[in-house]
Amino acid sequence: VQLQASGGGLVQAGGSLRLSCVASGRAVSNNGMAWFRQDAGKEREFVGGINRISSTTFYADSVKGRFTVSRDYAKNTVYLQMNSLEPEDTAVYYCVVSRTPYIPKHTGGYTYWGRGTQVTVSS
Repeated sequence: VQLQASGGGLVQAGGSLRLSCVASGRAVSNNGMAWFRQDAGKEREFVGGINRISSTTFYADSVKGRFTVSRDYAKNTVYLQMNSLEPEDTAVYYCVVSRTPYIPKHTGGYTYWGRGTQVTVSS
């Protein structure tokens, strides 16, 4: 499976960005998909995801109410809409495919990882 993320960039605090991630090479329609992020010197952390059972979404407390994960199964694409961005959201964002239909919050629960897209939020 190849995961190609796009939509990152530089934005001022309070602004918005929408990340997209297209999956190709193998069907992932039965798997959950999620986003992680990692800033320099920090551990990779769960941001949000969407399960395959009921398309229920899950979020880290730090982004709840500001970020929204959605998925277009016909396009094999998962999105991350990020609003009210803060400098603390600066990181490389990774699109990931779960080993199951569910959304674990640890990195070990994911089989495939994209190369990441940089998001930088200036104050």
